[in-house]
Amino acid sequence: GAGMNLGALLWLMALQVAGAVISHFLVPALPGPIIGMVLLVLGLVFLGEVPEALQKTASALLGYLPLLLVVPASGIMLSHDRLLADWLPIALALVGSLLVAVPFCGWLLQWLIRRQESRQ
Repeated sequence: GAGMNLGALLWLMALQVAGAVISHFLVPALPGPIIGMVLLVLGLVFLGEVPEALQKTASALLGYLPLLLVVPASGIMLSHDRLLADWLPIALALVGSLLVAVPFCGWLLQWLIRRQESRQ
């Protein structure tokens, strides 16, 4: 695709594979791609910046993101009876994760803004 860098793409794939290996052997409760993403974030924090090649590759990949959501969406539509049977725990999990994620993102954004201001 346009703007994709093979080296950056290989790094992303290597981090996903590393996440899958760590998930399989050490932390089976966490999915491999999530562990790979944490490794990516830690690497970027260590670097202190996002390399241009990685930025362009990630932007190119984001264009294909809606295609990846087709499969889960169709799975949800096909298993609506299961959703109706377990609507309460699903609703509680969604609300609970929202109540954790929104304040955490707000705190993280404020921390990043203070860090950026202290650098200038």
